[in-house]
Amino acid sequence: MCTKDDEYDYLFKVVLIGDSGVGKSNLLSRFTRNEFNLESKSTIGVEFATRSIQVDGKTIKAQIWDTAGQERYRAITAAYYRGAVGALLVYDIAKHLTYENVERWLRELRDHADQNIVIMLVGNKSDLRHLRAVLTEEAKAFAERNGLSFIETSALDSTNVDMAFQNILTEIYRIVSQKQIRDPRRRYHPATERRTDRREANDEFGWRAQAVLSNYLPPL
Repeated sequence: MCTKDDEYDYLFKVVLIGDSGVGKSNLLSRFTRNEFNLESKSTIGVEFATRSIQVDGKTIKAQIWDTAGQERYRAITAAYYRGAVGALLVYDIAKHLTYENVERWLRELRDHADQNIVIMLVGNKSDLRHLRAVLTEEAKAFAERNGLSFIETSALDSTNVDMAFQNILTEIYRIVSQKQIRDPRRRYHPATERRTDRREANDEFGWRAQAVLSNYLPPL
């Protein structure tokens, strides 16, 4: 039996990247389940969850992937980025080293992901303002120099979490919509059937949504 969550017009894969301990898993759980785990442990391998939102009357299903930030899991990089059209690059505002490593993560992302991927820089744990080690203006300037959007969030108290995901998903949708208008022969194919198989859903997305952002549609 299909559930309401299986009905959608577009399926967008978004990845969470950044150092271990910056709060990627709690951003995922806060957005998809409205949960926060203070005792959250480092992710082992890869996890993903989904949530649907409405944009211009269309149902956008976000398939959000979270991966371990530790170096020993870098071997999964290529598979993790495959088909992603959005990325949240996360650092901890209270740990400057996690911000310093943003440049390395950004380089890796651009080496492995589609060249047109939409990227948002996210300063997480904004509730730790008394421990702040990264100035908002500093991170905002970095984002502007590198063509990224920017937001600060707190998975603990929910500040800006929904807004971060809503903004990046809306931006991806706008790009997809504009490409459809400019060249209908290279359209993105919205979901026309309900799917429950995770692998099938990801393969559908990996080929077709990424194809739109690249302005290239492989044979069906």
